[in-house]
Amino acid sequence: MIFGMVSGDQGFSALGNFIDIPSVIITIGGSICGTLASNTLPDFINGLTSIGLVIKAVPNDTEKTIQSIIDLSNVARKEGLLALEEAASNLEDEFLKKGIMLVVDGTDPELVRGILETDLTCIESRHSMVIGFWSKWAELGPAWGMIGTLIGLINMLKNLSDVSTVGPNMAVALVTTFYGSVIANWLCGPTGTKLKINSENEIMMKEVIVEGLLSIQAGENPRVIEEKLKSFLAPKQRQNMTTDAGGGE
Repeated sequence: MIFGMVSGDQGFSALGNFIDIPSVIITIGGSICGTLASNTLPDFINGLTSIGLVIKAVPNDTEKTIQSIIDLSNVARKEGLLALEEAASNLEDEFLKKGIMLVVDGTDPELVRGILETDLTCIESRHSMVIGFWSKWAELGPAWGMIGTLIGLINMLKNLSDVSTVGPNMAVALVTTFYGSVIANWLCGPTGTKLKINSENEIMMKEVIVEGLLSIQAGENPRVIEEKLKSFLAPKQRQNMTTDAGGGE
């Protein structure tokens, strides 16, 4: 985009052609206000601050999660379910810890599944609200760009007799459309997509945890649990993953 701006005869001085304060106010201001009107204030603030989640690297720890569950299954098989409480003290994943404590407390398997899946649903709902924030902004950006274009064209057509107003009004008409497209395709669209991918990865890891804990509670062989959980992985990840799933009594 920058290359296209500066590749003409004007060079880098052409960047000034794309700076127009009325266009900024109309497009960016209008789209932000529209997004704010579509959300509660806390959701709006939460949506804006979520930009940090895109910049921050979010590792896909599904393989590590599976390994942790296999280790826990070995502990449960050798020492019993009550031994999981001590093993869980070294874990950082609060969702996994919660599931382990439910298992240790002897909670009915269906109730364990229900509680954890309710957590999953709530997490997914929160993620959807944040992703929806960026989707709404991406939707409103081009719309407000078009509004700015219409404003510029109306002002230009109203003052065709004054040649000096044609240029500024045409600039507003075109630059607002440009700003709207940049908002949608450079900022909001990619941000929403990245957050959606991160959400799907997190939900998948937690689904692995649910299945793994229920398998441990059912007393399944660690090797069986390993093969079951590996089904969540891509074939290449399965080949690269090595676990210590002791199957002996």
